[in-house]
Amino acid sequence: MGIGINWQVLVVQLINFALLFGLLGVVLYKPILKMLDQRAQRIKESIEQADQVKQQATLAGEQVKAQVEAARKDGQVLIAQATQIGERVKEEARQQARVEAEALVARARLEIQREREEAIEELRREFADLTVLAAEKVIHESLNKAAHQKVINEVLEKSAILRKG
Repeated sequence: MGIGINWQVLVVQLINFALLFGLLGVVLYKPILKMLDQRAQRIKESIEQADQVKQQATLAGEQVKAQVEAARKDGQVLIAQATQIGERVKEEARQQARVEAEALVARARLEIQREREEAIEELRREFADLTVLAAEKVIHESLNKAAHQKVINEVLEKSAILRKG
């Protein structure tokens, strides 16, 4: 007897263990490994998708920045154009006002010149009438010195009245 090992029981237990190990390997181990491999594959795919989404988000962010920059530049161009148009309109308005003012001044000068000429013509007519009137009085009255002085005084008084009026 020795150690007390029952070889028959040991062999049967070894066979049972090998069968159980083989059965567990086929029934549990391979499906669990397959399931773990599938899960690892899904995790790997998810990580790849996350990386792609991150790259797309980065690219989209850069595109948005580029569009914002382009829009800012376009806005600055539009502001510059609007400023130029405003300045041009303001300058045109100044020119138009200047032209209208010059036309108004020219019309006023013409009106003043016309009124001046009318006044001079009126004075000429009055002076001619006074001259004729003085000549008539001189002719009708005798040419004595006192009468002559009286006529001159009357003419001067009438011309003074015309200057005042």
